[in-house]
Amino acid sequence: MTRTLTDLLRALEERSRQCPNRVVRLTGTVDSEPCELLIFRGFSSSTTHPTSFDPDAPVLLMPVVLDNAELLEGPLQPEQVKVLMGPMTPEQLLDQAIW
Repeated sequence: MTRTLTDLLRALEERSRQCPNRVVRLTGTVDSEPCELLIFRGFSSSTTHPTSFDPDAPVLLMPVVLDNAELLEGPLQPEQVKVLMGPMTPEQLLDQAIW
């Protein structure tokens, strides 16, 4: 089954809502520029690009390629980030056993 980027992000947001002590960090490119996206407690936020305030709008403007994912211990403490799993593909994070 092929997922769109929007479907993938919604599925990861839902999974993070169910696991409030986890943060997903996705990295890739937006229009060939490096990007980072964090998902925590059901919400996505870009640390590198502006995002829409509309929750129904895509988080990032296309073209977006997210090719790396990590599962982090949350809430984040920037001075001491604890990586629990990864790097892996974003699709691999959909596996409930990883969480």
